[in-house]
Amino acid sequence: MSLPVIVQVAVFLPLTKTFSYLWPFGEQCPPSPGLLLRVPFGSRSVFGFLLRAGKDGRGDGLKAVTEIVDGEPLFPLPMAAFFERVAHYYHHPIGEVISTALPPSIFAHLSKDPAPEPIYFAEDGTAEPTGRKQRQILEWLRRHGATPRRQLTSQFAGAAPVLKRLVAMGMVSREDGRKGWTESQGAGREESIPPRLTPEQEEVLNILRPTLVHDSFAPFLLHGVTGSGKTEVYLRAAEEARRLGKKILILVPEIALTPQLVERFRNRLGGEEKGMAVLHSGLSGGERRKAWKGVMEKRIDLVIGARSSVFAPFDRLGLVIVDEEHESGYKQSEGFRYNARDLALWRAQIDGATVILGSATPSLSTFHRARQVKIGYLPLRCRVLSRPLPEVVLVDLSRRSLQGALSPELVTALGDNLKRGEQSLLLLNRRGFSPFLLCHDCGTVIRCPRCEISLTYYRRRSLLRCHYCDTVAEPPDTCPQCRGSNLKPCGAGTERLEEELAALFPDARLARMDSDSMTRRDAYPEMVKRMRTGEVDILVGTQMVAKGHDFARVTLVGVIDADATLFLPDFRSAERAFSLLTQVSGRAGRGVLPGRVLIQTRNPSHYVFGSVIGHDYESFFDQESDFRRDMGYPPFGHLVNIVVSGEKDATVEESVSRFADWLQSAAKEVEVLGPAPCLLSRLRGKRRFQILLKSASRPPLHRLLGLLEEGAPRPPTGVKIMVDVDPLDMF
Repeated sequence: MSLPVIVQVAVFLPLTKTFSYLWPFGEQCPPSPGLLLRVPFGSRSVFGFLLRAGKDGRGDGLKAVTEIVDGEPLFPLPMAAFFERVAHYYHHPIGEVISTALPPSIFAHLSKDPAPEPIYFAEDGTAEPTGRKQRQILEWLRRHGATPRRQLTSQFAGAAPVLKRLVAMGMVSREDGRKGWTESQGAGREESIPPRLTPEQEEVLNILRPTLVHDSFAPFLLHGVTGSGKTEVYLRAAEEARRLGKKILILVPEIALTPQLVERFRNRLGGEEKGMAVLHSGLSGGERRKAWKGVMEKRIDLVIGARSSVFAPFDRLGLVIVDEEHESGYKQSEGFRYNARDLALWRAQIDGATVILGSATPSLSTFHRARQVKIGYLPLRCRVLSRPLPEVVLVDLSRRSLQGALSPELVTALGDNLKRGEQSLLLLNRRGFSPFLLCHDCGTVIRCPRCEISLTYYRRRSLLRCHYCDTVAEPPDTCPQCRGSNLKPCGAGTERLEEELAALFPDARLARMDSDSMTRRDAYPEMVKRMRTGEVDILVGTQMVAKGHDFARVTLVGVIDADATLFLPDFRSAERAFSLLTQVSGRAGRGVLPGRVLIQTRNPSHYVFGSVIGHDYESFFDQESDFRRDMGYPPFGHLVNIVVSGEKDATVEESVSRFADWLQSAAKEVEVLGPAPCLLSRLRGKRRFQILLKSASRPPLHRLLGLLEEGAPRPPTGVKIMVDVDPLDMF
């Protein structure tokens, strides 16, 4: 008598373990990892993924799989072990891990290609609609950019007729989603001619080439100053990997950075017809599923994409590139809180692949590994063509006040640049016209009713908006506290800075790049094109302008408020400030003409600025490491952040206190800090407390989290516990 076949299934429920089922379909339909199944669970039927199978004599009492929903596996065999490792490390339900990895449309259309889903996006320069729901939907599209219809109809009840009306009024455009916005860039262009390599680039590639031949894990940090040609190294390494028949995965931290990289790779290696695909959440469901199937069917051997593309279903990778590896955009901030950079390393470890972590400002943890020789170190210390790094000058504002956002030094520099016909770039990392409205009679700040945060004021649209929950309100005529009429906008955002520049330089061609102005599908690539062709004199933007751009005509960069990032209440604030300032400084002088950078600050003696002026990453690393080592913070310690939230204040406070007591009693070799209110103590209507777990090594943290899953007191109804392993911020 043959033994029964037992399969392990990850069900689509918030449960961390897998479940065993009998396989009733016999040898004519063998169990394969990656199959989507329907299985009985209690009194109901649920979806689940088959992870592995084996013959076992202990099948008594097990229920049988009900149905094979799709006969084709949705991911290859090696990814089953990868998903289990990821779920175990992040202490997250494995069914939710897998469902996060897959394109959402894969569940709705399992046996046939879906019809293209309509996608909507806001048009620029239109009047404001009169209807409340019209305004809400339009603001959503301005905030989030191109959005599928299904997402809008789930977000807003009765959205379909409102969308139809907005399209008819010309305020919103509709596309059928057949073509991704990244796919339109570079089409029809001739293949580019590779530039001559610098000696440093050649040396780096000579180290990388032998590792691509061997099927063994080989991680490297490519540490190159801005303008040193890191992308050319990526291209040459990808060409070599493809020549060897290897699969290639390239990650970028944001969707907005994808088009320019896609264009360069398409021009050099060919587009979809030659096996290249784009994967990110900005594509329609049909587009993502098409790319996913192309990888599964081995028609695609190179994927470029943002965070979620780390799950591309390659059966075996040969080369993984993580561009701007230091960026926080690789960390998922809600739900399953994974870090795509770390997962990319894990995938390469499983597959025996070469990994290139590229950055001009590596994360401290990555550089620390390189210092310890745990990963290879590949430096590019010089710009291509021996071009000089820009001169960086501090503008000390500590003993003076400004009438506007711009210092006289920066105004003069902008004027001189305009006279020479050169381009300027200004960084102000705040959107809108003003960060808040303040009553100058009683000091009241207009706040979001659902979050403990001020509402950002937009003067052109005459509205207030919360950048956390997207609440939109009309600016009040009088103060809600004292009924005074002395409400005024305070501080400057990109919208206000743009107005100030228009008044100072009426003949200048101005443009703005932030998430409010880049909502149309083609807005970002169009802006890049305008900058490259010299149609813009001064570009104003948030951190979007700091990353990855290669504008040869930009010779002046101005940083309006360098202290805003530097003094955030987070132990990584200095690292983020150094990275942002160095990256934006690197936009200057990338062409023939030299560059200059003016940084406005009220704290010029801070060590971050000295390192930025000297383009000296190692000096910054050494000084920042002293602080981190003393405090036991990463990379010299390990953290888990636990957030307890709920709508009822008293219930949340009681629950978090009881939960913290349990952690204190169970903790061994783990420091339990808190509970304390989160920095954003109310968010989207929920009261939030946090407990920080800190340890010199990872195993004690994971042991404690394992105990938490098994024996911690269950929170009452309405209270949620969120576990964030290796958190990147404390907000």
